[in-house]
Amino acid sequence: MLLCTACLVGLQLLISCCWAFACHSTEPSPDFTLPGDYLLAGLFPLHSGCLQVRHRPEVTLCDRTGSFNEHGYHLFQAMRLGVEEINNSTTLLPNVTLGYQLYDVCSDSANVYATLSVLSLPGPRHIELQGDLLRYSPKVLAVIGPDTTNRAATTAALLSPFLMPLISYGASSETLSVKRQYPSFLRTIPNDKYQVETMVLLLQRFGWTWISLVGSSGDYGQLGVQALEKQATDQGICIAFKDIVPFSAQVGDQRMQRLMRHLAQATATVVVVFSNRPLARVFFESVVLANLTGKVWVASEAWVLSRHITGVPGIQRIGMVLGVAIQKRTVPGLKAFEEAYARADKGAPRPCHKSSCCSSNQVCRECEAFTAHTMPKLKGFSMSSAYNAYQAVYAVAHGLHQLLGCASGVCSRGRVYPWQLLEQIHKVNFLLHKDTVMFNDNGDPLSSYNIIAWDWSGPKWTFTVLGSSTWSPVQLDINETKIQWHGKDNQVPKSVCSSDCLEGHQRVVTGFHPCCFECVPCGAGTFLNKSDLYRCQPCGKEEWAPEGSQTCFPRTVVFLACQEHSSWVLLAANTLLLLLLLGTAGLFAWHLDTPVVRSAGGRLCFLMLGSLAAGSGSLYGFFGEPTRPACLLRQALFALGFTIFLSCLTVRSFQLIIIFKFSAKAPTFYRVWVQNHGAGLFVMISSAAQLLICLTWLVVWTPLPTREYQRFPHLVMLECTEANSLGFILAFLYNGLLSISAFACSYLGKDLPENYNEAKCVTFSLLFNFMSWIAFFTTASVYDGKYLPSVNMLAGLSSLSSGFGGYFLPKCYVILCRPDLNSREHFQASIQDYTRHRGST
Repeated sequence: MLLCTACLVGLQLLISCCWAFACHSTEPSPDFTLPGDYLLAGLFPLHSGCLQVRHRPEVTLCDRTGSFNEHGYHLFQAMRLGVEEINNSTTLLPNVTLGYQLYDVCSDSANVYATLSVLSLPGPRHIELQGDLLRYSPKVLAVIGPDTTNRAATTAALLSPFLMPLISYGASSETLSVKRQYPSFLRTIPNDKYQVETMVLLLQRFGWTWISLVGSSGDYGQLGVQALEKQATDQGICIAFKDIVPFSAQVGDQRMQRLMRHLAQATATVVVVFSNRPLARVFFESVVLANLTGKVWVASEAWVLSRHITGVPGIQRIGMVLGVAIQKRTVPGLKAFEEAYARADKGAPRPCHKSSCCSSNQVCRECEAFTAHTMPKLKGFSMSSAYNAYQAVYAVAHGLHQLLGCASGVCSRGRVYPWQLLEQIHKVNFLLHKDTVMFNDNGDPLSSYNIIAWDWSGPKWTFTVLGSSTWSPVQLDINETKIQWHGKDNQVPKSVCSSDCLEGHQRVVTGFHPCCFECVPCGAGTFLNKSDLYRCQPCGKEEWAPEGSQTCFPRTVVFLACQEHSSWVLLAANTLLLLLLLGTAGLFAWHLDTPVVRSAGGRLCFLMLGSLAAGSGSLYGFFGEPTRPACLLRQALFALGFTIFLSCLTVRSFQLIIIFKFSAKAPTFYRVWVQNHGAGLFVMISSAAQLLICLTWLVVWTPLPTREYQRFPHLVMLECTEANSLGFILAFLYNGLLSISAFACSYLGKDLPENYNEAKCVTFSLLFNFMSWIAFFTTASVYDGKYLPSVNMLAGLSSLSSGFGGYFLPKCYVILCRPDLNSREHFQASIQDYTRHRGST
């Protein structure tokens, strides 16, 4: 309550001061006032303001020679026409007449004076202090105007406590849509929010990411530049240079020369000019003077279609002009209305009565002097703006029509408060010359923009409509084939700090702007996501990417598959070995009592063949995707089986040496060896030791299936972990020691009887075994690929095959092909020859 009272006291003092310094000797022109049942106010810039030094607060005298504003005149006449049409209508406010009070707002002081005058009560020129502002009933119900954001913000702030509707035809700043600050503000011009979004989409459409930004002093230009800078930056567009044209700027002054110099030094081809018309004129006169050419100028709606700008001498040389324009609309009958006004006899201005105070800003002597030949021409830009003022008048009329209950054909003429009318204006929804008129919750109209380009191809300036922008959301529709670019071959001009990188190359920023960068290829295993062009992202664990990649690829899962040709060969060879082992076991069982079988070890041969078969069977675990059972058994079972075979081979060779060489020299040792079953005991102890090593291996260093990612960037190796464990190395070293022992014992028996002399074959097989594993480990040290399991299996298969071939194949040959050598007599003759030979030596 105290706040409202303070506000009203301030208004009282303000209006008193204004009226004290605004009394002049001329009465308002009849064209500025019209009596009616309900009054509207119109604020129009019929004259342009001027800078002057003042020593006291006073209202600017607008009606000055040489300051007439043609654009404001057309807006003024559009409102007069709208009110006249409504009063002549039999359907809209049928038995009610609208009146108006029109004011020339050429300056801020004139605008404040007009606003306070609107708020005054009928009769006395003051604002009454009262507690309930909703019951305050000034002489005017609604205000049309003013033209600029600065003036509209001032007027809206003064009218808001009274909730008096203010419908602006030219104030487009986004801040005016904040209802907490300006609850009674509406407009018929689109919100700059959509203009800024349209401009950003236009820049993105043509790939312009490096721009200069120039605005005009005042809310329209400065707030527009701020909003454009923020949205452009959010969309990856960088501002190479930004400046504001000051209100006091003059062509050729130091401030404008410095601005032109900076624009020329900036490498941006595209310049966005968010300016009002007067300062845009100063700016482009300076551009022509500085001979800035070859650029693309993006225009805001305030000046893009203004003849005030296109009339700058030499402006056709500055380059390409694209812009956002309010869609062209026509006020039917406005031209004829203005012609009739020019022909009418308006009489001379009347002097002000001594008992009253007359406003100087409700008169236009130049307007009254117009003739049909001297009246200002109605051009496209002014016609579109005039349509906005005309539309605002009809919006108020339709709101009042609903409020007065005129739908029945007769309006009830009662007292109307401004807030009641405001409620109804927010609800209006009607057609005006095929255009829908309505407001959203923020008081903004449902409208759209045209995207236009200046055209100097003919003798006179014109423009081409390239497309449109609609909302919401904001969408751009442009026919690019209509654009005639100023460069060579009609190519779209480039305005970038750095050219786009090749695919898979990240941007490394150089300097302060993200648009200025160097291109660096993404490393292997990383890729460049289009959502973040400044950082290469790592691929997933199951993916890979080469250097400079834009995407990741699935890794190929690799294992020794049965379907591969190498697997077929190894499977066939292992199966053949297993069949030979089984066949040899059957052959030896059939000839168990023959000298060859008995000399080979008798029943011990079946243990040797079984151990080789177990080793051969373990090799099948190398095929297919590794599983836990396969990993546990394949190497351990092979190691244990080969240990049993080597133990039997070693003890067999050692036993022959004892029989033929040491039985006579060391009979006691021989007897103890035979009585205690030394051969069987050695095999058991040797095999038990390897079994203990394997069990420790399986418990402590358990071989498990694993997916290996490090060796090859594009492969996932499915394998078992045994090759990296200490258990595997111990088991292999143990078999190596047994192999050396077997080799030594076989070599010591090289001079035994021919039928018992196995040194050559066994030595060859053991040497082949050594070579196989040496080849495997050598290969593993230089190759770690998908075929390493094949090499491992091949080494194991070679060891088993060499053991079988070196020990059993010669005996099978004798049994099958030389039965004459498989006789007791032959063996006894061989032993006798050995005995005679030893006796002779």
